[in-house]
Amino acid sequence: MKNRFPKEPEYTIEGFVCIGRNIPLLFLRYLKQSFQETDCFKALLQDPWKALTITGYRSLNIVMLGYRGTGKSVIAKILSKELRRKLYRIDDLIAQTAGKAIPKIVQQQGWPGFRKLESEIVSRVAGEAQDSVIDCGGGVVLDDNNITFLKKEGKCVLLTASLSTIILRIKKDRNRPALVEGLSFEEEQKKILADRHDKYQSCADFICDTTTRKPGETAHEIIAFFEEQGWLK
Repeated sequence: MKNRFPKEPEYTIEGFVCIGRNIPLLFLRYLKQSFQETDCFKALLQDPWKALTITGYRSLNIVMLGYRGTGKSVIAKILSKELRRKLYRIDDLIAQTAGKAIPKIVQQQGWPGFRKLESEIVSRVAGEAQDSVIDCGGGVVLDDNNITFLKKEGKCVLLTASLSTIILRIKKDRNRPALVEGLSFEEEQKKILADRHDKYQSCADFICDTTTRKPGETAHEIIAFFEEQGWLK
């Protein structure tokens, strides 16, 4: 019987082997046979993590989206702990990179300056994160490029809540600079939510309403959905 796999591969598979012993050699050989000498195969050898994503052998990043007060940070932390994944907090990384708190950044550079820095951080994290949880700021959806970067290696979970619940949760945190001048606190939240509604919905791969649910319940619902879709391994 003719051997299905050549003894001497034309391209090295060391890039795959270094990932760990859990990848069957048969799978690696099958991958070579499937792609043969195509440019695609050569590219995958240079980026083995990408190969594992395409073939379903590794998990995708969980990208948390949603407005303030929907529970992103708390739920992202639970997901990170339960799944033993690295957690990236975009707002924290922005503050660390700038060497100052977000209110100070906005005060000195305005919201456009903040958004520019946010996009730079998102691009960097999206290129680095693997099997991770990414906790994004509420306005990350305003730049379509941010979502394009985040979706390359991840799926987006949108957290929502009723307006009254959001106001109740964030009303004591007045540390965030106003996004719209000349409106009351409640009017501002209503306007921003309405303005961003379509952006949020179009980005979402999964939507969870946290109005009446505990963070742990929402986290477990997200995990179950990702497992059902084959996005967690």
